[in-house]
Amino acid sequence: MWGEDAIRLAKKHNKLIFVSIGYAACHWCHVMERESFENEEVAGLLNSHFIPIKVDREERPDVDRIYMNYVQATTGSGGWPLNVFITPDLEPVFGGTYWPGPNSNTPGVNDQASFLDILKKISEVWRDQEERCLKSAKDILQQLKEFTDEGNQSHAGEEGDILEIDLLEEAYQHFAGRYDKVNGGFSVAPKFPTPSNLAFLLRLGTLPAAVEDTVGDTEIENAKYMVISTLRHMTRGGIHDHIGHGLYDQAQLLSVYLDAFLVSKDLEMLGAVYDIADYLCADALKAPSGGFYSAEDADSLYRSSDTEKREGAFYVWTRKEFDNILDEREAEVCAKFWNVNRYGNVAPENDAHDELINQNVLAVMKTPGQLAKDFGMSEEEIVKTIKSGRRKLREHRERIRPRPNLDDKIVTSWNGLAIGALARVANALEKIDSERAEVCRRHAEEAAHFIRKNLFDERTGRLRRVFREGPGDAPGFADDYASMIWGLIHLYEVTFDESYLEFADHLQKTQISLFWDSQNGGFYSTEADAPDLILRLKDGMDSSEPSTNGLSATNLYKLSSILGDDQLSAYARKTCAAFSTEILQHPFLFSSMLPAVVASNLGMRSVVLIGLKTGNPDVEGHLGKLKARLLTNTSVVAIEGTPDGNKWLRSRNSLLDTMAMDGRPRVQICEGGKCLEALDMKDIEQVLAELG
Repeated sequence: MWGEDAIRLAKKHNKLIFVSIGYAACHWCHVMERESFENEEVAGLLNSHFIPIKVDREERPDVDRIYMNYVQATTGSGGWPLNVFITPDLEPVFGGTYWPGPNSNTPGVNDQASFLDILKKISEVWRDQEERCLKSAKDILQQLKEFTDEGNQSHAGEEGDILEIDLLEEAYQHFAGRYDKVNGGFSVAPKFPTPSNLAFLLRLGTLPAAVEDTVGDTEIENAKYMVISTLRHMTRGGIHDHIGHGLYDQAQLLSVYLDAFLVSKDLEMLGAVYDIADYLCADALKAPSGGFYSAEDADSLYRSSDTEKREGAFYVWTRKEFDNILDEREAEVCAKFWNVNRYGNVAPENDAHDELINQNVLAVMKTPGQLAKDFGMSEEEIVKTIKSGRRKLREHRERIRPRPNLDDKIVTSWNGLAIGALARVANALEKIDSERAEVCRRHAEEAAHFIRKNLFDERTGRLRRVFREGPGDAPGFADDYASMIWGLIHLYEVTFDESYLEFADHLQKTQISLFWDSQNGGFYSTEADAPDLILRLKDGMDSSEPSTNGLSATNLYKLSSILGDDQLSAYARKTCAAFSTEILQHPFLFSSMLPAVVASNLGMRSVVLIGLKTGNPDVEGHLGKLKARLLTNTSVVAIEGTPDGNKWLRSRNSLLDTMAMDGRPRVQICEGGKCLEALDMKDIEQVLAELG
């Protein structure tokens, strides 16, 4: 266990600490587990010469980021597992990623130092040259601190330092220049989805007209095309479970596919929304108590009788299985639909451990219309055949194959993202599929209630990071607050339940008090004076998740708009300004912060719904037109049509408190403390025209 106990033991026995950082869905973490940590000789060396610790990067992202920075700086690359030798004072001595274990059969590592060799060498160096190790570690730490301090202190974070919206055009050009016109996605393989980038490109056309004028109509259309094409390749490709449900990185991609459907009305995008929502709510990730689990493992047994786990074993298929499970016509059609070959479809260079010989990763290669021509069948017959084949394959898989192990941590930040995504889906589908919308809303609310009950301390007002058979030791980090605030704002916008807005407001105040950099602006990732950390970092650039500061800036602007709180918008401007030098140099690395840059220049709008809760079906029908739009840079607020309705919200926003409460349902656009004339709900089309 990471923390003061490890430090105490290391100091008591004068040993280096060996830290291995990984996570459940990390394939190479499992490889190193089997090859090294379960090996008696390796275990003996580790336990006799070091204080060995395993750290879950999802539970302690702060520890992961510090030592990832070190490994990337010293080796030029990073990844997981992340392995580092550190002094009893937590200063890094040596690090790397995967090291082959004894008798490793991993191709291409014969010329690489083995983990055993590294353990022996490091233990000798520490024994014979301890002072040199300590000095080197302190020098490295000093360099890391200087680099971190330079980034944290290079900006004053003044409100006047407003970045220009032409940065969005620069970011667009970067992505356009790296778009893969053949396979979708950006840059070259291996590609990993970065939802923040996809969301930025999709939403360019939903921002105020000044952005469209800056970026250009043609460019905005191309941005939309690039993302939808990328998403189409993803949903047809190997990262999608074609037999069950779900895609890689569920919560964030759910939001992106919803955006894609809202701007295109493409039913394939809507199908992906349904698919991901089902995986979150109905398959493996929904905890009976209300929250969402983290993930399923990358490795699993192919059959219950097997003894060795393999990467992706739950999801791959042989042509022989298709022939045995399906009837002759189903096997032929489904094999051609999903590119299933007799000798497998995985290239040897992509199968480092020979785990996928004769196996097929399912990917849609032909449309039902193309298959209809190939087989001389109607398209309707082809679709029916594929559905029948999918059902039989899924029944076989559920009966024969063990599911991958479940990483049953409930992480606050990921639950916040899932809550927001499901709330957004519930809002958008309310008039299309009310039953599905209700399911998504219910699961989002259950997760929010779970977090408040189990990972929020009403006495201190603070969040905790992880729940697993009870709250974990790690406190909530800045990203936990940012993600939960984001989720709660969207949950408010679908339910108009003030309690969610109050909770978001409370968490926002706590985030500011715990993590705000009062000198330079922006939010640190961790609280001050953490005893088990050597650096305090600030997260600005997007990675697999939106940056803490990008998400926080958007939250601050939205809450400022809803609550009429100018102080919150000042925090948002200072957050953007804190990263101004880096954003000016590389705007494409800050996709999640660019909408806040727009808000800094053009303000954030509110659509105020007055007298909404009347139960009038005509009002609800008009409201559906608003919900069917992807609104960026816009918040939605509802106040009841009675003088004493929404007391808390109206007490926080003096503008709302002055609105006439005559019981007539109306809609109004407000911005910067001023509102346009209130219109009848039936005139909502005029409001949408004003929004652009």
